[in-house]
Amino acid sequence: MIAEDPLHAEGADAAGEIPGGVRHPPWLLAAGGAVALAALIVTLIGLFIDRGHRFAFDSAILLAARHGGAHGVPVGPFWMKQAAIDVTALGGETVLVLVVLITAGFLAVRRLWLTLALVLGGTISGSIAVGIVKSLVGRPRPDLTDHLVQVSSASFPSGHAANSAITYLTIATLIMQIAPGGGSRRYILIVAALLVTAIGMSRVYLGVHWPSDVLGGWAFGTLWAIGWWAIGAWARLRRAGVSVLHPGQ
Repeated sequence: MIAEDPLHAEGADAAGEIPGGVRHPPWLLAAGGAVALAALIVTLIGLFIDRGHRFAFDSAILLAARHGGAHGVPVGPFWMKQAAIDVTALGGETVLVLVVLITAGFLAVRRLWLTLALVLGGTISGSIAVGIVKSLVGRPRPDLTDHLVQVSSASFPSGHAANSAITYLTIATLIMQIAPGGGSRRYILIVAALLVTAIGMSRVYLGVHWPSDVLGGWAFGTLWAIGWWAIGAWARLRRAGVSVLHPGQ
């Protein structure tokens, strides 16, 4: 018999419930985590070896986005610049805070208290961690091409890439734990991943980050989200009194 739930949660967060997203985690999550870990290791090793100097592909990609010239016109149709500015705003502090608050409000209305606590814990702590890493590395912003938007903080990792990955992917992976049906869970993850990818690419297109900054941010944020997925899965299994090693039993 399960003891009374001190959270008084409902639905998939109720004590004793083991959502399908925890019993059967999607293979895409494991694959994404492996890729993110590899990218993070490569990026950090490169930064330490090069002592913050540019990678060859950093300069090549930034110049390619300007037709090969430091002060060239950005590649693509005339509307691409404004589109990139609009997309990059989706990874800014204001939008991300609003996304977290809206998500938190929805979870509170549904009395999904465990998911709410995990979302707040993962996104807030992740943002703090990104700020600490930025201050420790202190990599200068690219000076190879013109910046199409104003920036002021350090360059590595890309705050937009890292924080958007932390926010959108953490929310997505935690919602996937309680979402019914494998199809809906895959849809949530794919949409979040595409959004994070677009935000990171916009930072390079706008000339405000080296590509390696974005790769590092993506890797950091993805690993952070997967870590909080694991914390959420562990918490749900513990509340249900089920073995962490054998969740399907």
